Amino acid sequence: MTTTDDDLCFRTALDLSALLRSRELSARELLEAHLARIERVNPAVNAIVTLVADRARETARQADERIAAGEELGPLHGLPIAHKDLHNTAGIRTSHGSPLADGVPDEDDLLIERIRAAGAITLGKTNVPEFGAGSHTFNPIFGATHNPHDLGRSAGGSSGGAAAALASGMIPIADGSDTGGSLRNPASFCNVVGLRPSPGRVPNWPSLTAWGTLGVKGPMARTVADTALLLSAIAGPDARSPIALEEPGARFARPLDRDLTGLRVAWSPDLGGLVPVEPEVAAVVESAAEVFTGLGCVVERACPDLTEAEEVFRTLRASVFEVAFGALMDRHPDGLKRAIRENAEEGRKLTGPDVGRAEVLHTLLFHRVREFFGRYDVLLLPVSQVVPFDVGIEYPTEIAGVAMDDYLDWMRSAYLISSTGSPALSVPAGFTPGGLPVGVQIVGPHRADFAVLQVGHAFERATGHWRRRPAGIE
Repeated sequence: MTTTDDDLCFRTALDLSALLRSRELSARELLEAHLARIERVNPAVNAIVTLVADRARETARQADERIAAGEELGPLHGLPIAHKDLHNTAGIRTSHGSPLADGVPDEDDLLIERIRAAGAITLGKTNVPEFGAGSHTFNPIFGATHNPHDLGRSAGGSSGGAAAALASGMIPIADGSDTGGSLRNPASFCNVVGLRPSPGRVPNWPSLTAWGTLGVKGPMARTVADTALLLSAIAGPDARSPIALEEPGARFARPLDRDLTGLRVAWSPDLGGLVPVEPEVAAVVESAAEVFTGLGCVVERACPDLTEAEEVFRTLRASVFEVAFGALMDRHPDGLKRAIRENAEEGRKLTGPDVGRAEVLHTLLFHRVREFFGRYDVLLLPVSQVVPFDVGIEYPTEIAGVAMDDYLDWMRSAYLISSTGSPALSVPAGFTPGGLPVGVQIVGPHRADFAVLQVGHAFERATGHWRRRPAGIE
């Protein structure tokens, strides 16, 4: 691969879109550069697990014809993308990381419908943990995804393949999903951007639990503006989702520039003492707070009381797992990994009062966080409590000397925020002395997705950490 093609693969999606629309670059040329990049680096990273190069080439040819004909173009026109392997893609293998669900769907998920309608070019699928359970990407079909910044480390999960593909220059934008941190943790581990939108911002269909708010789908990219670009194509109302927000997605295509002078910023290195955090991670969060001070913000150490968030998340997640996997577990008791079986079994033990209590606590938590954001505009937190860990282990068993009871414990800095319903953005915030990426989590008030993106954009411009390419694959 030439240096020119390498550089092209690390251009922002907005830059590439401008080149495509001006016809300085064709969709076919852009696709071939990314396919060559995939051929070169994917064997070491294992981020893209299904490749549909011929189909992508035909779509790129049609994209160039539309530009030549002067047709109206969608916001993602000509941009290559690979979809998370939990998202159904019509005519393209979708494995969910499990032999029990490996197949070729007849229909696209709503998210995929919107991405294709916006003009993006599907080139394949990105790796996931088995059924998306856990924030470390490995499964019995495709194996583990490796962190491009250190191939011996985890890329995070469950959108780990997406984050690693972005960091490696294999795609400029990616879709993902997030229940307990699956858009945010891999973004932090791989030095890219991941947004957990407000529930309903990106409608979800099909879904067995359409009224649920823990699991959301959302965008990833290398920059905040590119993340907003993808959000502009996938957000907006749809009659098939009962919680879909009415605000059109086009709002997120507006410029993100904003003067942050006077912005009230709260920060906490440990979520108010609720979670242990590795010192290297806490140091990066503190340095991020200092950046906001330099931007003219009023910065204070503070955090809302998130005590109930643990029970809310664990209870509601277990209930969802029983719905999603209970029958499958009965049919194939040895076909699911232990963590999924245990979570589904916990869901079966729940009583009506258990779920009712969780919903009452969920409501109390919402109002406490709402009141907190009456005093502050955003909250800065660690995304992950640890730096990227050894790719060969399932999950960290201790953090800063504190034992982790199960595979969820180490993700608490992300999943406690999931319980609040607040939009949360993971933005590259620095590197450890050993060169491992660390992200900062920017949390905003209820449905304040655009404001969170603006704040993340200002931080990104002040720091420029996203520009650092992974050394492990060059």
